[in-house]
Amino acid sequence: MKIEQIYTGCLAQGAYYVESNGEVAIIDPLREVQSYIDTAEKNNGTIKYIFETHFHADFVSGHVTLAEKTGATIVYGPTAAPKYDAHIATDGEVFQLGDISITVLHTPGHTMESTTYLLKDAEGNNHAIFSGDTLFLGDVGRPDLAQKAASMTQEELAGLLYDSLRTKIMTLEDDVVVYPAHGAGSACGKNLSKETVGTIGEQKKTNYALRKDMTKEEFVVEVTEGLLPPPAYFPLNVKMNKEGYQSIDDVLKAGSKALSVAEFEKVANENSAVILDVRHQSEFIKGFVPQAIFIGLKGTFAPWVGALIKDVSQPIVLITPVGEEEATITRLSRVGFDNVLGYLDGSFESWAAAGKEIDSLESVSAETMAADHGKLPIFDVRKPGEYENEHVVDVPNTPLDFINDHLTEFPENQPFYVHCAGGYRSVIAASILKARGIHGVIDVAGGYKAIKETAVTRTATVCPNSQ
Repeated sequence: MKIEQIYTGCLAQGAYYVESNGEVAIIDPLREVQSYIDTAEKNNGTIKYIFETHFHADFVSGHVTLAEKTGATIVYGPTAAPKYDAHIATDGEVFQLGDISITVLHTPGHTMESTTYLLKDAEGNNHAIFSGDTLFLGDVGRPDLAQKAASMTQEELAGLLYDSLRTKIMTLEDDVVVYPAHGAGSACGKNLSKETVGTIGEQKKTNYALRKDMTKEEFVVEVTEGLLPPPAYFPLNVKMNKEGYQSIDDVLKAGSKALSVAEFEKVANENSAVILDVRHQSEFIKGFVPQAIFIGLKGTFAPWVGALIKDVSQPIVLITPVGEEEATITRLSRVGFDNVLGYLDGSFESWAAAGKEIDSLESVSAETMAADHGKLPIFDVRKPGEYENEHVVDVPNTPLDFINDHLTEFPENQPFYVHCAGGYRSVIAASILKARGIHGVIDVAGGYKAIKETAVTRTATVCPNSQ
């Protein structure tokens, strides 16, 4: 038996390759599927099943393409109703895979079709669960994403999740391995661990949602408390996962068009395309195409694209580091952004060499900002939890996730500072503000980490037990 976790850090997502005696199952695959096919061929295996734990909201799964290329059967749990051929399993149904078996445990709550897959070894012992978004390490799946589709409140879904955990998962042996769909950084939960593999016993001891003496009422309150609005692209990804999508091969072919400077301008203008610059922030601030939006590949790229561009059908033209064009298109496709119309041949350097207009972003040290504290406005674009833990005194929180909803709060006719934790998100925010005509923005290099190190600017700490 072989179990391989294929973890993608930028999505905080875990897919799984399971093999026994020449038969292979893939669980929650990524959009690009060739690596699974190559691994199976290398091991002289045949991909027999593609198990989906639920209709994912935060990424587009590769199940449809993988089934088309291999003939493998897509398996969903009870109540799922996809628009393509799939086997809708019954609760308790068993699938044989070589010398091992996989049992369906219907665990509704995160979504109604959410399913955990229990792997039993060749001796019939419970070995591991692939828990999807039902159980994470340190948390459980948020119950608010499917409330409209299920015609239920988040509280009702949370109640179902409580029952699923206690009747299907917590009854398993403590040494059963937990393989979740996500880790820290995912928007599918609130308190996910940085670890990506654990055990049932560990989670019973450390996961707040699995407290032995926890009532259903307490569970509902704690699981629904403090949930931020989900990113706008989530329901669009659910739709693609449920209804199907075009092959990533076609997406790559359509997007991999090298555009001259003149072609780039024409395509962008004629299609009202977003100009997406994915270079490193240190390069972007020196010079960029006017109205370009920066979201760097070196950060949490795909989720930020989904949160800020929102509409997966939005036409996009790219400015990438030379050689990173295909990687950029692939990573966009993981969250459903398939409408890439091409990339600037030669990257930004060709734009500059053509003598075109160039914009830039002023970026200053934390010491400079600290010396100006009280003279110019400062905006903190970190997440609310980061801000509540500690922030610069008298500085408002305008989270990057929802910056488009707060544009009127930024000064239009005077300079102001923007900072995040380390300098990535503040440049994203600044690029959006400049694209909206707000040009007084000044980036604080190094973000809050650098601000604290100056020991000049006072900070406020919100204690967990403060009233």
